Amino acid sequence: MNATTQLESMELVEQRQSQPVALAPASSSPAAIMQLAIQQGAPVETIERMWALQVAYEKREAERKFNEAFAAFKAHAVRVIKNRQVTDGPLKNKKYAELFAVVNAVTPALSEHGLSASWKLTKDEKDWIEITCVLKHSGGHSESVAMGGPPDAGGAKNAIQQRASTVSYLERYTLKAILGVSEQEDDDDGGRGAEDLRFTWMTKVNEATNTEDLNRVVREGVKVLQAARDVEGYSIFQRAVTARREDFKAEAGA
Repeated sequence: MNATTQLESMELVEQRQSQPVALAPASSSPAAIMQLAIQQGAPVETIERMWALQVAYEKREAERKFNEAFAAFKAHAVRVIKNRQVTDGPLKNKKYAELFAVVNAVTPALSEHGLSASWKLTKDEKDWIEITCVLKHSGGHSESVAMGGPPDAGGAKNAIQQRASTVSYLERYTLKAILGVSEQEDDDDGGRGAEDLRFTWMTKVNEATNTEDLNRVVREGVKVLQAARDVEGYSIFQRAVTARREDFKAEAGA
């Protein structure tokens, strides 16, 4: 091989070494494949589609991690102990767990698995308050449940105390609902207390997705509450139904 041929061979080797090498992705995730496509000079439209796939992939992964964490939380079989007794009204002598007792019982197990709960005041009207409890995971996914009710006019409460009582009540029940936990000593005879019965039908009203569904809940709820002779609960139920109908009207007009 003459000097000229050797020189040409060396230049060819240098050119090959200087060219970027498209490496195989370390994983099959959309992000890894997108990185490879960028290295290979893929069109912008292709990159955008891959980005959309990456976003959907991350969303699924976050939901999967949330479900795994929630299952691990449930394995703790958290005990919520009733710590207070009602001293007056139709529920006199009935025991229940105050909000702080529920929070203290569930927080250690939630934190251990990257979960946390918080509340938002999603409706604050003169005769109606709605609280939404949000359960978040450190991976980014969250779930929520909402419940509403009128200010608590029972007992000798002023206007502020009435609203504060309802907010506390709604925070307590939405937290228990989203976590699927119950209080110890609940209705040993297998029946439901008036408070639990109201919560059940208020939840059904709030979960109604259309007018037809709401009408079905009304027919069933009226029968149950009348049979229980819960006059106050029936009144609260009717106001919840009215508020839900207004929600449907607002959604239809939007």
